Amino acid sequence: MSINAAPAPASSPWRTIRGLIKTMRPKQWTKNGFVFLGLIFSDARLFFDPISFTKTFLAFIIFCLLSSTVYLVNDIADIDKDRQHPRKQRRPLPSGQIQIWQAALLALVLILVCIPAAFLLNVNFGLIATAYLVTMMAYSFWLKNIVIIDVFTIAVGFVMRAMAGPLVLDIRISPWLYVMTILLALFLALTKRRHELVLLHDSATGHRQILQEYSPRLLDQMIAVVTSSSIMAYCLYTFTAPNLPADHSMMLTIPFWLYGIFRYLYLMHQKNEGGSPDELLVKDLPTLIDVMLWGLSVLLILYIL
Repeated sequence: MSINAAPAPASSPWRTIRGLIKTMRPKQWTKNGFVFLGLIFSDARLFFDPISFTKTFLAFIIFCLLSSTVYLVNDIADIDKDRQHPRKQRRPLPSGQIQIWQAALLALVLILVCIPAAFLLNVNFGLIATAYLVTMMAYSFWLKNIVIIDVFTIAVGFVMRAMAGPLVLDIRISPWLYVMTILLALFLALTKRRHELVLLHDSATGHRQILQEYSPRLLDQMIAVVTSSSIMAYCLYTFTAPNLPADHSMMLTIPFWLYGIFRYLYLMHQKNEGGSPDELLVKDLPTLIDVMLWGLSVLLILYIL
């Protein structure tokens, strides 16, 4: 990383603020929805309890801001590489819309606010929030350059989000949810690596050094393993988790899970998508409808039927 970035054109305060907000990636805050797993899949009384919902929502906000902190630091670390990327070069930091010191200052402020707030909310939640921040910082500067460990670190970040919800409420959820979370996260991370490798071709290693350790064939094999494992794990969860309906009606949601996985694979192989799952969720109408139907069916089975 080069600290002495090229001089940026003069910008207004509002342009700088917009650049900082964009660098925080609010569009990717949907990933922190995993924090709500503990509330949704535990007990109906908790779901409708205002205090439990408020605590979970605050935990969600804290993880959103912590993930934004990681994005700020990661963009600072990758500023030179991002300038070589056909899309990322237009981001506020590589393009010069905001300066490195501005992004660093905002990241520091977010850490000083979020970590104490997490401990005030719940000590165990504070510990997992701190562990998440440390792990993601280690990823930004070190772990992202270690083959296979890089995608596992991303997956662990999702598992920590899933753990945060139950911890903030002092409850337990089915271990199957953690298994499904890490498998789904690995699926998304591996498909993202494949998308980057195919999109950038010969310049891939210039953007992300770890890509030289992968090939489309290797990633396809890994994706195949994770895909089948995630499907099996979800199926087992629907009729073995102790807190689900005894009539195994949760199995009715399996088709939505299958369609979501297959649709994503279709978009990756046939449409060269898969680089940004959060954007894909919004832009691809069939995927959005599938996720909404899955969520609606889960709520109906757990809380109404």
